[in-house]
Amino acid sequence: MHGESDFDLQAFLPYLLNQAAERSSLDFQKIYKGRYGMLRTEWRVLFHLGIYGALTAKEIGARAQIHKTKVSRAVARLQERRFLQRVRDTGDRRSEHLSLTAAGAAAYRDLRAVAQRYDAELTAGFSAGETEMLRRLLRRLAAEGGPTGAARIRT
Repeated sequence: MHGESDFDLQAFLPYLLNQAAERSSLDFQKIYKGRYGMLRTEWRVLFHLGIYGALTAKEIGARAQIHKTKVSRAVARLQERRFLQRVRDTGDRRSEHLSLTAAGAAAYRDLRAVAQRYDAELTAGFSAGETEMLRRLLRRLAAEGGPTGAARIRT
């Protein structure tokens, strides 16, 4: 049925959001991968610990919306690099509190500075109002799934 659809994929918001996310993250990916050999999930875990301090893997997964197995793999790789440490919870032996080591904190500070510069470059072509509106709308989509919170497909 090639050419018979009136559906414009290039205007489909989930597709556009994915394309924008992929495109906008590529240059930053080159930096965290090139400097530290990290994958996307690893830098996200690193940043959550850098920003919020000690967290459990479950807390990171919930905050970052990352599946627990991906968080677990990222934690293992960051620990291998000595970027984070695990401390068993004395009240719940199944839970561990994760925190950055000195090396992890240094990597976080380095990448945070790069991220801040990169963010400024991404938004340089927008006015301050456009940038704030874009951030506000994206936060709303991320939190609610749509303007009314009712972006659920009914079949």
